[in-house]
Amino acid sequence: MRKKWRLALAALCLCAGPSMAAISVQDDAGKTVTLAKPAQRVVTLAPHATELVFAAGGGARIVGTVSYSDFPPAAKSIPQIGDNRQIDIERMIALKPDLIIAWQYGNAQRQIEQLRQLGIPLFYSEPRKLDDIASSVLRIGRLLGADQTAQAAAAELRQKLNDLKLRYQNRPPVRLFYQVWDKPLYTLNGQHIVSDAMRLCGGENIFAGMAVTAPNVGIEAVLQQDPEAIISGDQRNQSGGGINIWKPYTTMTAVRRGNLFSLNGDLLSRSGPRMVEGAAALCAKLELARQHRKSK
Repeated sequence: MRKKWRLALAALCLCAGPSMAAISVQDDAGKTVTLAKPAQRVVTLAPHATELVFAAGGGARIVGTVSYSDFPPAAKSIPQIGDNRQIDIERMIALKPDLIIAWQYGNAQRQIEQLRQLGIPLFYSEPRKLDDIASSVLRIGRLLGADQTAQAAAAELRQKLNDLKLRYQNRPPVRLFYQVWDKPLYTLNGQHIVSDAMRLCGGENIFAGMAVTAPNVGIEAVLQQDPEAIISGDQRNQSGGGINIWKPYTTMTAVRRGNLFSLNGDLLSRSGPRMVEGAAALCAKLELARQHRKSK
């Protein structure tokens, strides 16, 4: 009889073991993040991190975020404790988070180290490739104990990416300039995830070789490169700003062929799930530039 009870107890322990086991994943800084149980109170310190958590099935668990965390619409009602450069540490502590998702290169390192010293588990998020977005959803879903939802979302993202690759992988290259902002005028180098979207679409970033991730460039430098297309992530409706600063340079190939394109910067600048949608929009613009070769 006692043997049967011991066997039953052992079986119960085996069943309960996985749910009680610690959860460990590796973040984008290569550090291991370990939780004793799935996170229930999450703080996101970047808009793309907020979108990743929602995609992984944990939107309802976000108790604090930062400015511009406005997607999905439900994110607008989450209390904001600062922006991606400065956060209110006292308000953060008052929220009692059991997981913080920070932007590796966007958040103030001094404040991040303060949070780390408090012993709050911290996941650095900095996807470098489009494929990394699906991986981020999976790892965050793991920390939330929401594997099933995260796996479905990641599979959908990967399918959409694969469809884009199959459609554009053999298209003729298009040399392009990606304009983040016009005052000052700056762009992104080849290491940034936006350049990965360009490569997916058959685009060639004319400033891919720059050492700085987001370098300032002059108008003359762009003119010398003579890009076939210019893509702006700034959709401001200004007659003399944004993409319109190039219209006077009528000898540049991008202007002469009508290849000055504006896209929704949130879709391309935020390395969250919607970036796949942004990549599709970018691919469509570059395909339009290819069509313009025939007429101009």
